[in-house]
Amino acid sequence: MCLLHRKPTPQSFNYISYFIYTCRMRADGKLNTGSLQRIAAAATEHEKRGYAGLWSSESAHDPFLPLVAAAQSTRRLELGTAIAVAFARSPMTLAYTAWDLQRYTEGRFTLGLGSQVKPHIERRFSMPWSRPAARMHELVAAIRAIWDSWQSGSRLSFEGEFYRHTLMTPFFSPGPLPTPAPKIVIAAVGEAMCRVAGEVCDGILLHGFTTERYIREVTLPTVRQGREKAGRSMNGFEVIGLPLTATGTTEESLATAVRAVRNQIAFYASTPAYRGVLELHGWGALGDELHALSRGDDPGKWTKMGDAIDDEVLNTFAVVGPPDRIAAVLTERFGDLVTRFQFYAPYEHDIDQWTSVLAGLK
Repeated sequence: MCLLHRKPTPQSFNYISYFIYTCRMRADGKLNTGSLQRIAAAATEHEKRGYAGLWSSESAHDPFLPLVAAAQSTRRLELGTAIAVAFARSPMTLAYTAWDLQRYTEGRFTLGLGSQVKPHIERRFSMPWSRPAARMHELVAAIRAIWDSWQSGSRLSFEGEFYRHTLMTPFFSPGPLPTPAPKIVIAAVGEAMCRVAGEVCDGILLHGFTTERYIREVTLPTVRQGREKAGRSMNGFEVIGLPLTATGTTEESLATAVRAVRNQIAFYASTPAYRGVLELHGWGALGDELHALSRGDDPGKWTKMGDAIDDEVLNTFAVVGPPDRIAAVLTERFGDLVTRFQFYAPYEHDIDQWTSVLAGLK
């Protein structure tokens, strides 16, 4: 298992994540859940270590509540959701929560949204599902219309295909912010959602199941189409990478990380929605094989699926090696593509092992 070094070409389960802003070499941490005291202490510690921000996610817990404790215990850290499930909420509820967090953080909040998938929206959240890219486009536009009403005092009049907001009296308006409105970024994989990100958002959260080539040939050209349609450039637009990263300070820990990353790649590759990434590399048959295995009754299917990920596939989807070599490969592979990285490390590891990685990026 060696690092795959290559120059960019024109063609070409405990989770701890860190964001790296390559343009300014800023590192962000992921805010784990716990007691209010633990959340506040973690935020304080990240600020002391020099991290630029903390992000919370939505899985088994609300993504917004931990940020209140983090905001109270910090003064500099940027805070955001990566991600909150957009279609589990209305534009109005998202607008209120984000507006309040922007006020509480004194301008340090970013609203990160994701669509989730149809079964979760309909069966877990009991909310409507239809045409996710079009709905996300309208949801973001509705949020911005609500915010504009609060900031300027103008009449709220938003009528779309999915959402309608035409009532806002002074009693229910939180009033203007002393800071700019929160930034909005969305998670996107398919081309339709990538276009939405470019057209109406301030950034895109890339999926972990992607490659340098796919970002270069599919994702960013599609985002640029959205920017051009909206009459905007890429200046100031955040492209947030999520590269799968297998690293460890010993041979044993590195092997454990590699095994976990192989399994994660296999899991994503078995999902038909992500087949386009495989097909770009000529690995469509691998997707078929993994999809068939995932639907079987074999209790050992997840191990067999991971075994199907050979070193070529592993090194295409992931950055692999000891911590002191990770920074160079990340910069070489993604330095001209993304504005920041979020290391995707789906295995147990020590927060301190990223010290040499961060030093290398700086």
